Amino acid sequence: MMKRILILGCLLNFAVSLKAQVDTAAIRTVSNQIKKEFAPDKRSVYFNIQFKGDTVFAESTSAQVLEALNNQSKDFKGFVKINTLLPSNKLAGMEYGLANLSVCNNRAAPQNAAEMMTQMILGTPVQVLKKQGGYYLVRTPDGYLSWTDATAVSIMDKTAFEEWKKSKRIIFTSDFGHAFSKADMNSFRVSDLVNGNILVLTGEEKAYYQVLFPDKRIGYIKKSDAKLFSSWIKRPNPSAEAILATAKTLIGVPYLWGGTSIKGVDCSGFTKTSYFLNGIIIPRDASQQALVGADIPVLEGDSISLTKCLKNLKAGDLLFFAAAKLKETSGGKITHTAIYMGNGEFIQSAGMVRINSLKPDAANFDERESKTLVSAKRFLN
Repeated sequence: MMKRILILGCLLNFAVSLKAQVDTAAIRTVSNQIKKEFAPDKRSVYFNIQFKGDTVFAESTSAQVLEALNNQSKDFKGFVKINTLLPSNKLAGMEYGLANLSVCNNRAAPQNAAEMMTQMILGTPVQVLKKQGGYYLVRTPDGYLSWTDATAVSIMDKTAFEEWKKSKRIIFTSDFGHAFSKADMNSFRVSDLVNGNILVLTGEEKAYYQVLFPDKRIGYIKKSDAKLFSSWIKRPNPSAEAILATAKTLIGVPYLWGGTSIKGVDCSGFTKTSYFLNGIIIPRDASQQALVGADIPVLEGDSISLTKCLKNLKAGDLLFFAAAKLKETSGGKITHTAIYMGNGEFIQSAGMVRINSLKPDAANFDERESKTLVSAKRFLN
């Protein structure tokens, strides 16, 4: 009798376990469908689901995603569902942040070994969404989601953030430089600096600005290397010449996957930085940049039309390329971008930042990119 009871108990446990596995698989299927429909791009919408025993933990930056998950999984019994809309309430209101380092490396996951997705430079304001281990999930002003080391960002509440926005600031405008511990370039260095870094101005001494870092370090920057942010931001919209002048200062800078600073740039990081240093924020990645702006005709069928390129393109336009065209397939995912300069020439980050041409008879003709051109967009309109 006891043996039968034990067997029956085991069968019941097995049945419950099997039911849980079936429902877990079903919820995963539902979540994958929701991700495909409502959160197809993890760079702009965060959605994560985990199982612990009979509890389903789901979190997202989108209320629509969590609502869809609730609606489509309401018939699954035996599970406790805990949904979290980010920013996490565990942050206790500390949902704002400023980049601490001259250049911060932001990754695809909260670990050092994860792929570097993008960079944010000193003074970049971010939305802080959650903390995991020693990393924060942040959203940068271009809407891009990534993980950054906790030491790379100073977090604050809304009141402190609003005070920062009202503060008097400077923007570093030289390519490279340093903040010093005293108003003396022979004093100890507080930090290195790159073009575009933003710091709070707290005073002046001789030929130096006294500045405050987001993590409360104090430094001194040569006035000749910086401008008042209030003056810099009031400049008129940039011309193509201004965009290209900035782009040319990056010539020779090495290609760096995820790079968006003068220390290293990938293809879209290069175009983004060329625009950003002129006061314009464009999307982070090439495939995102290709979705905005005005279409400029550059193709005849699926092939590049040099005639259309020379006739229709203007300096400052962005060119987009798809490597899939090398396999003689039409369309394909956007994999590369560059800035058109005029007369068939364009500037790109490929190995390093360099100038090439669409013209087959030019000494700097880029045969590969000429074969893979799929579209062009105009932002300066």
